Amino acid sequence: MGAKIFSRILPYGDNAVFRLTNGRQTLTSWLSGLRVVMLTTTGAKSGEPRTVPLVCIPHTAVPAGFAIIASNWGNKRPPAWYFNLRANPRAVGVMGGISQTYVAHEATAEEYDHFWATAEATYIGFPRYKERAGRLIPIMVLEPATAVSDTL
Repeated sequence: MGAKIFSRILPYGDNAVFRLTNGRQTLTSWLSGLRVVMLTTTGAKSGEPRTVPLVCIPHTAVPAGFAIIASNWGNKRPPAWYFNLRANPRAVGVMGGISQTYVAHEATAEEYDHFWATAEATYIGFPRYKERAGRLIPIMVLEPATAVSDTL
């Protein structure tokens, strides 16, 4: 019940606090201490920019990178941003008032277990979302575009 309510109201609070703090915080980050990125993806169908607040999971191998969990609050279907990143992996993220371009990829089998364990340790809701969703919840890994282009 709580996830259903929060999924409808929290993005508005996150956006308001994000604007008031000049991109340094969201309501979620302020209240919970969780690291949150305001991620702007390109719509898979529309081609339009879409911005959403998402909890970041630390990426120990790439300190400037992070992972995001496509739990969609435990719904049966992944969130729209997941499909956007699959179609257009470049995205812009703002954290702590700093904007950066990232390139996303879906977590490999080797990455998945690590990021899922870290996600469960980061936020108590993820195990509940997994149970409620009844599906394998995708994980997207985002790395700074410069780091990705340096390895190509």
